[in-house]
Amino acid sequence: MEFKKRYKRALPATGLRLPGNYAGRSSDSRAELVLCVDRRKDQIIGVAGVEVEKIKKLDGYDGTITGPLMSNLAISRKYRRKGLAEDLVKATENIARKEWGYDECYLYVEKRNVPAIKLYNKLGYRTLWEDDSATTLLPTKDGRVDKGKTTIVCMKKRLNMGLLGTIFR
Repeated sequence: MEFKKRYKRALPATGLRLPGNYAGRSSDSRAELVLCVDRRKDQIIGVAGVEVEKIKKLDGYDGTITGPLMSNLAISRKYRRKGLAEDLVKATENIARKEWGYDECYLYVEKRNVPAIKLYNKLGYRTLWEDDSATTLLPTKDGRVDKGKTTIVCMKKRLNMGLLGTIFR
């Protein structure tokens, strides 16, 4: 339901044939869904979204930043550690930079998701702030979902800066 709301177009009920030149991308140029598909098995094995959003500022000043926010990055367990997450991140960055003209990309990640934070750091994302008053949905032992406390980390990357951007970040 989250994807339907954010990206406007649901995946078809049968098969993985999606309309347009960019499979899985919505008609809304401000919200895109990028899919990684195993064509041999005709199944989705990874996904990432990017949308123009208001990014919260927790630096003591009032206001927000409007920019591309990467979200919902996920890779099927058996396809992890093959570079697919990096490819999906780069694809969302290309949309933000080349199609929308932004020079920065943002994301939110839970602090306890250490592998994701390591990946984002490796790809040039840096922490802007942390919010330890956030809540998240957590599965319970009996199969329900319950609210729990978490710490959200907001990260940012300057896009299209080449080697100098990496050195002087």
